[in-house]
Amino acid sequence: MSEVKGVKLSDFVEEMNLKELTEGVDYSEVVLRVPDVNRPALQLAGFFEFFDNDRIQIIGQVETEYLAECSKNTILKKYQNIFEVGIPCLVYCRGILPDEDIIRLAQQYQTPIFSTQEVTCVFMGEGFRWLNLNLAPCQIIHGVLVDIYGEGVLIMGESGIGKSETALELIKRGHRIVTDDAVEVRKINEVTLVGQAPPMTKHFIEIRGIGIIDVKTLFGVQAVKEKERIDLVIKIEDWDPKKNYERLGLEDEFEEIMGTEVVCRTIPVRPGRNLAVILEAAAINHRQKKMGYNAAEELYKRIRQENENVEDY
Repeated sequence: MSEVKGVKLSDFVEEMNLKELTEGVDYSEVVLRVPDVNRPALQLAGFFEFFDNDRIQIIGQVETEYLAECSKNTILKKYQNIFEVGIPCLVYCRGILPDEDIIRLAQQYQTPIFSTQEVTCVFMGEGFRWLNLNLAPCQIIHGVLVDIYGEGVLIMGESGIGKSETALELIKRGHRIVTDDAVEVRKINEVTLVGQAPPMTKHFIEIRGIGIIDVKTLFGVQAVKEKERIDLVIKIEDWDPKKNYERLGLEDEFEEIMGTEVVCRTIPVRPGRNLAVILEAAAINHRQKKMGYNAAEELYKRIRQENENVEDY
């Protein structure tokens, strides 16, 4: 089941490296639930209809220059109107520092104020990206997520089929693992899914007969990755001689995850098959298709051309 989680304002402050200006204001329990930010330009002008007061409010150079034309009492009244409706916090960009009276007013309303040296549009973009990632709908999926040649490959299959062992072989071949057994999938938008490891199992792999191993400690930081976009799903299953498996790859199959369709390949397992090499080939082939070249279509064109030549002859 997917869910929208909240993130603490303190985590956002730490991630964005913000400087706190309002001493004594406790924001440790403030939770952000909206993946967006807002510049209160219209609100400073007195228009509060449709005001998204649950968003982080950002003050840039434009707002500062506008307020510079107002009297001190007018400025304080405008800020008071914003603080009264309740906002998570106020962030000043470009190193702009508010007047001490504004800080005292914010402390009175227990509204934290922060400052950053970042340009306003850059800060908004980074803030939106971080919030959108951490507040995206989330679902836990059983599988292994590996970065193979820059392609995020989600390996799925029954328990004990060999997913973790395949991931271990891929790590030894220079690829990076994101998570084993449980994949925390977040839907960033309608076409983008990003997977990461649950905090409890981060960097760990379970190998039956050996136990738990720490990939980061055993193989180094180059063998792990924090997050990865899910580009391709590989389903591993026992070989069924009665089943007709895809041999050309002219038509793509898809796996639906949280309402988003991801290209899927089913790999039958039988003794002697090197799954790591097969997954490498699948990742490269998928990447090649995204770049506009489809080997199956090329083969089909050659066969059709050959048949036309025979008929002409």
